[in-house]
Amino acid sequence: MASENEQRAFDPKASEQMMDSEKHIQRNPHPDFKKVEASRPEWVEHDKWAFTQTRKADWKLGDGPNDGGECLKKDHVEIDPYAEGRPAVSNYKLLISGIIPRPIGFCSTRSKDGQSTNLAPFSYFQVINHDPPIFTIGYAGGWDRAKDSLRNLTDTGECTINIISEHFLEAANATSINAPYGVSEWALSGLHPAPCRTVRADRVKEAVFSIEGKLVDTREFESRATPGKKTGVLAIVEGVRFWVREDAINEDRNLIDPAVLRPVARLGGITYGRMHEAVEIPRPDYEERTKADQAENLIKPKVEGQ
Repeated sequence: MASENEQRAFDPKASEQMMDSEKHIQRNPHPDFKKVEASRPEWVEHDKWAFTQTRKADWKLGDGPNDGGECLKKDHVEIDPYAEGRPAVSNYKLLISGIIPRPIGFCSTRSKDGQSTNLAPFSYFQVINHDPPIFTIGYAGGWDRAKDSLRNLTDTGECTINIISEHFLEAANATSINAPYGVSEWALSGLHPAPCRTVRADRVKEAVFSIEGKLVDTREFESRATPGKKTGVLAIVEGVRFWVREDAINEDRNLIDPAVLRPVARLGGITYGRMHEAVEIPRPDYEERTKADQAENLIKPKVEGQ
């Protein structure tokens, strides 16, 4: 009987499928990206993480938007995701350009026989619970076209999730390359594996924050536009061990310094976002805030449309 690795070698090349997908999606809008990049300003190093005031620091209950109502002067376009003639890729482009910024789960896995590893970024990623720590990872394609990362995760039930920081952005992005099966993303990216405590999949040593994960469940999704076609798999992962760089964690080990983490977010197309500024807004207390803002006249029962 053929081994797991031999069976995968006989399948259509994942690298070719990935390239075909990229040609279809056309995430990169630039025929000559390097020429476009060379025309832009150089990278700016930001030494400090800065807090600013909100746009309208004197905002009070009932004030509404902080732009003086300018946003209310614009109309909206209604879009049916399943409209006749609308390709699914249009929904993909719309969603990844509108649901931003998205955190990136930089996922490391190892095959069941231990002979192969995979390292890849996923922006269909989020933390959804803290007790237990639960994370979700979304994979494009169904089980019939499962990526090595998903196969490894389901075969072993283990992974590590690393958060991408500015200091290894280029290397992390390089792991999304359409390399043939068996080629190491670790070697191509120049990143360094570090051992974990409870899982066999290595964490990324360059990462400020990493999570050892155990698979909880998966669910496959079917296309609405093309019934029978499997288009995605959701993986639910429990975090069982955390790793934080010593200069990024506070004494109580419950806060990570964003100035050290320097997280990178995913935007639409081939765009990434940086974070250097933030605002703080306390969650309001009903009695205190209504009194302070003299907003008693705003206290009304809910009506239709509210």
